[in-house]
Amino acid sequence: MSEGTVTRGPAGKRQYITHKNGLKTAYIQDNFTDPWKKAETILIQHGFCRNADHFYHWVPALARKYNVIRRDLRGHGYSDYPTPGSGYDYSLPTILEEIKDTLDQLGIEKAHLLGESTSGMLFEAFAAKYPDAVLSLTVCSSPTYLPATAQQFLAFGESSWPDACRKLGARGWAERLSGAQGTVGSTDADYVRWWIDTVSISHGEGLAGYAEFLGTLDARPSLSGIKAPMLILAPSNSAMVTVQAMDELAASLPTARLVVIDAAGHEIYYEAAEACQEAMLTFLNSLQYTGTVFRQ
Repeated sequence: MSEGTVTRGPAGKRQYITHKNGLKTAYIQDNFTDPWKKAETILIQHGFCRNADHFYHWVPALARKYNVIRRDLRGHGYSDYPTPGSGYDYSLPTILEEIKDTLDQLGIEKAHLLGESTSGMLFEAFAAKYPDAVLSLTVCSSPTYLPATAQQFLAFGESSWPDACRKLGARGWAERLSGAQGTVGSTDADYVRWWIDTVSISHGEGLAGYAEFLGTLDARPSLSGIKAPMLILAPSNSAMVTVQAMDELAASLPTARLVVIDAAGHEIYYEAAEACQEAMLTFLNSLQYTGTVFRQ
């Protein structure tokens, strides 16, 4: 299995791959596993407006045992965004193929997937379309779709969510979100400033294009196709997803287990990082011992 022989890149250094459509994807690889042992890969995909840098604090917890890849979404962070009129096919098949191409170009046949917020929706669709590439799936604060009320909330008084990203820019939109209840979930002013600065690396048009894509994304039709073991990390006080909805999701999937994370806001990946990491590592360890994950 290629996840045992994956090439180690320079730890913590941002690297790039180019897809057939000409757009580049940025990623960061960290692997501090023993070089003579096989190491499975965890692919981390952040939620809307964030980027790979927001998951800096997950590396120490995971990279001693796993090859960790943090990938910038299309239009986020240091990944390219398609300009209006470029002819880019902004569709679910395109986005999923870019994720698969990322794994392929890195020589990774199978990976554990960690999708935060809307990237959980993406990975649910990915797990259904490419089941042979998925060892397990963890979703964190992830709805299965964004109803009109959620998209209106993210518009912050503008005509639409994408228009808000274009008009306010990445920084202005991030400032609005950081002030909304049940979102960033931190009272540390230094962290919030860093969070906004890091979001602002993205371009407002890049976020707007992806917001338009997310407005059409619905993972519910893919759920029945998920065969991989699944962990659902549900925030107790999120503005975007309810514990009841996550409980119903877990009940509908025979491979899923639910862990509710007590926190003030949506971004439990930061606010309750240790609890999330412990739950995920416990989940992954249980797969190795029960035989759910087969190593080749």
